[in-house]
Amino acid sequence: MVVSILTLHLMLPGCLSLKEKRGQIKPILARLRREFNLSTAEVGHQDDWRESVLACAIISTDKQHNQQVLQQAVDYVTRHWPEVEILQHSVETW
Repeated sequence: MVVSILTLHLMLPGCLSLKEKRGQIKPILARLRREFNLSTAEVGHQDDWRESVLACAIISTDKQHNQQVLQQAVDYVTRHWPEVEILQHSVETW
């Protein structure tokens, strides 16, 4: 069993409140869950309306498969939410 976690540090320009931030983050998390069958959550900067840290997890028997799916998720966010800037992303595998 191989567990991989993608961490995305996002900049959300234009958000002026936590309510606006939730309005941008919620669809991203839902689409990543639906499109890539990932477990997703906001795990950092929850009180800051301009930044967010999202985590996505996948479990399979193949490390390479996990890394490929998580890279596709990064590309998906970049393509579908061009207004959201990915400041940093990392993948950890166990």
